[in-house]
Order: sequence, then structure tokens, then C-alpha cells
Amino acid sequence: MVELLILIGLVVLGMSLLLSIIPLGLWISALAAGVRIGIFTLIGMRLRRVAPSKIVNPLIKANKAGLDLNVNKLEGHHLAGGNVDRVVNALIAAQRAGIDLGFERAAAIDLAGRDVLQAVQVSVNPRVIETPIVVAVAKNGIEVKAKARVTVRANIERLVGGAGEETILARVGEGIVTTIGSAETHKVVLENPDSISRMVLSKGLDAGTAFEILSIDIADVDVGKNIGAQLQTDQAEADKRIAQAKAEERRAMAVAHEQEMLARVQEMRAKVVEAEAEVPLAFSQALREGRLGIMDYYNLQNIKADTEMRDSIGKLGGKEEGAPKK
Repeated sequence: MVELLILIGLVVLGMSLLLSIIPLGLWISALAAGVRIGIFTLIGMRLRRVAPSKIVNPLIKANKAGLDLNVNKLEGHHLAGGNVDRVVNALIAAQRAGIDLGFERAAAIDLAGRDVLQAVQVSVNPRVIETPIVVAVAKNGIEVKAKARVTVRANIERLVGGAGEETILARVGEGIVTTIGSAETHKVVLENPDSISRMVLSKGLDAGTAFEILSIDIADVDVGKNIGAQLQTDQAEADKRIAQAKAEERRAMAVAHEQEMLARVQEMRAKVVEAEAEVPLAFSQALREGRLGIMDYYNLQNIKADTEMRDSIGKLGGKEEGAPKK
């Protein structure tokens, strides 16, 4: 009895191991769906560490949708790091929408890191991308703020190697700035905001991108600051500061020059005082040496006294003329 139980246990364990290696249920499901796949092919997937369900289930789905796919293509894409189920879903969606999309291109788009299913959906149902607020200045110096909505459709042919949404937004923003900057006044932009969208759309901004721009619509336009007046004010303030600095420099130079002149006057006065102090000595020396007579000395004294008297009279006369009348 014990030996029988052991034998049954070994048989059950062996069947479990065999079923873990051979996905018998998955093979039966594939046969029931009309997908011919060998049991040894499934065993080979196990040995290559590929989950058979990730290959067989998408293959069943593709077969039911009428797609001509085989195991080797799907397994090769899985081993390359792709998402087999997403590629098959994208192929089915493209077939239903009438978009010409082959497996090789879909696999390349998927391996490039793009969501191929989302790309097909955007190609069928265009998406609206909203730009951030774009600030530009018209020729009259008034700032204009604009926001645009860009309707794009995925271009399947350029998904591999094409630029993304960031490039579209950057180009549209650049076009808005250029268009507003070329306007004579901000009123022109406010009166005809559709002129911005027409001008930007005519530039062919979707070249080299993975999208096709269908329309560009200006969602909002607003007036900002008077940049021209602000720049003029800043320039005037800068000019005033420069003029003040130059005036201060001239004042400092004038003060320095005045100080220098005062120093020279004081030096000259010192020399005069020194010279006047030597006059009596010179008189004495001339008297002793006989070059100057006593009468000459008295005549000089008389002239000096007469000069001092005239100065005194002149000062008294000036005070009397300036005195108030009674």
C-alpha cells in the first residue's frame, strides 16, 4: 500500500514537471483557435527562457484579426526586447483604420522606444497639444502674451528618427514670437490673432518630426508690459547716474584745483612776508655801505606815510558813502 502511494506521488510529480516544461494547455488553446504550432516549438521557447504565453496569445489574436504573422517573427521581436502584444494590437488597429503598417515597421517603431499603438491611435484620432504662454514684443514696444493649441496627427512614416512633441512646441513658440515681433503695433495682433496661426502654419514646422500639423489655433492673447517705455526709463536712469558721476568727478577736480591754488597763494604770501622781513635789513645794509643817504630814507618814509594816509581817507570815504542817510 505504501509503495503504491509512493508510486502515485512520483507519477503526479513527474506529470507536474512535464506540464511545467510542456505548455500543453496553451498548445490546445492554439489548436482550438486554428493556430498551428508544434509542441516542440513551445518546449524550445521554454528552453530559450521565453514565456510561451507572450508569443502564443498575441499570435492567436493576430490570426483571428486576419494578420499574416508567424511564431519566429514574434519570438525574434520579444528576444530583441520589444513588446509583442503592443505591436500586434497596433497592427490590428492600423488594419481596421486602413493604415498601411507592416510588422517590420511596427517592430522598428516599438524598438525605437515609441508607443506604436498610441502612434496609430493619434494617427486615427488627432491630438491637441497646448503650448505654454509665449511672450513676445511688438515693434511699438508693447508686450503680447499668446497661447496656442496645435492639432497634430502622427506620421507613421517618420516615427523612426522623427522629432517629438517638444520640437513641435519649440518651433510653434518661435513662430509666434517672430510673427508678433514683426507686427507694427500690438493692436494688429489683438485685432487679427488668426494672422499668427496662418503665418506660423505656413512655415512648415512639422518638417523632420514624427507628426503632421493639421492646425494651429490661438487660444488666448493678452497685453503685457510696455517694454519700450520701461527700456527708455531704464536708459534715462542710467544716463542720469552717468551724468551725476561725471558731475561729481568735475566737482572733485574743481575742489582739488582750488586747494592747489590756495596752497600756491599761501606759499606766495609766505614768500612776500619773508621778503618784507628782509627790507629793513636791506635798508640798514644800504645806509651802512653809503648806497642810500639819510635824506633818501626820509623821503621813503614820507612817501610811505602819505600812502597810508591816502588809504585811510579812502576807507573813511567808502564807509561814509555806504552809511544810511538820516
